[in-house]
Amino acid sequence: MRLLIARCRVDYAGRLAAVLPEAVRLILIKADGSVCVHADDRAYKPLNWMNPPCTLREEAGPAGERILRVDSPRGEGLTITVSEVLHDSSHDLGVEPGSTKDGVEAELQRLLAEQPEVLGAGLRLIRREHPTAIGPVDLLLRDAVGVVAVEVKRHAGIDGVEQLTRYLELLNRDPILAPVRGVLAAQQVRPQARTLAGERGIACIVVDYAALRDADEPGDRLF
Repeated sequence: MRLLIARCRVDYAGRLAAVLPEAVRLILIKADGSVCVHADDRAYKPLNWMNPPCTLREEAGPAGERILRVDSPRGEGLTITVSEVLHDSSHDLGVEPGSTKDGVEAELQRLLAEQPEVLGAGLRLIRREHPTAIGPVDLLLRDAVGVVAVEVKRHAGIDGVEQLTRYLELLNRDPILAPVRGVLAAQQVRPQARTLAGERGIACIVVDYAALRDADEPGDRLF
């Protein structure tokens, strides 16, 4: 990861145009190709960003400034014009192991793998913990329409939507799997997460852990 603290102007061009006037900001350039521009507020949310896949070019400007041009195949572009560099460093963070699910969340994933029809008629399991370059997808399912990537949470927030979005971007690059749609399955989905998921075409499904567990009672099994 590269950390760049600089006085800069940021111009975005895509579905609309947006400009961040010159100010001191933190620019995160990650190994997956994403670029995020942060201010010293707004918690974790960047002022502007580009999700992978995208390309980054760095060049000298006409007045001696440094220009970072970030372009995506979706036709979006981010131009960061740096007039002063306060800090510039790169760090190898290694392979991200991902979060460890607590007991209830892990059990919820297992139950949904055994009862995928809860998430939609005709769904069947391809595999659990499907590996990707940025971590495992909880469940990979299939129905007559195509492949479904499922992220399982106890309480789903915006971070869950962002995580699933990154998985979908990677999975949809695979011609064998694409098109892949996303489902966020949780005992509770926060309103902000539901809104963001809707904007990104991700379905949110509230699941009843107790009902799933009752349906999986050992005494009801043949084996």
